[in-house]
Amino acid sequence: MKTVNDPEFVIKDSYSDYTYQKELTDELDRIKDDFNYELLHKIVLWKLNRFPLVNEETLELLNQITKEQRTLNVELTKQILSRLLDSKGIQLAMASTILRFKNPYVYQIIDQRVYRLLNGEKMDKLTKLSKDEQIESYLTYLEDLQKACTRINIPFHISDRILYMADKDINKYIKLDSYG
Repeated sequence: MKTVNDPEFVIKDSYSDYTYQKELTDELDRIKDDFNYELLHKIVLWKLNRFPLVNEETLELLNQITKEQRTLNVELTKQILSRLLDSKGIQLAMASTILRFKNPYVYQIIDQRVYRLLNGEKMDKLTKLSKDEQIESYLTYLEDLQKACTRINIPFHISDRILYMADKDINKYIKLDSYG
């Protein structure tokens, strides 16, 4: 292992070209105000390399969804998911989380615990699908979840949480991907 103490250690000019999360790094470097929770969250997401970059058009589409809606607008959902999945740092699970907090009566988080409880299989195959196939899979997931909620008599708007806890109990000895 080489260190800065090695005689041949040299700093190259290119080392100054720091481009990690460039837009966010530049924003964080310009901070002059007191820290708040939003800023702390940005710093944490910067460090984890998980800061999403979503454009204004995507936010405008997302804000067409209201908490009062109780039915799924399929075309709007497809447009939003397509835009979210094209955004840096956002995959299907995160996109579904954003939609769920926008309106839990229409959307729920697609989570590997709930997915396996509903379908009896791992969710990892979804990440290998094209964007359009992922969108269709999520819409099918919502439909299947709605049917399961009716069958087992649980409220849809909290079904992701109830079924997450159920899977944690029922399938506690089955290892999940990317969990310790």
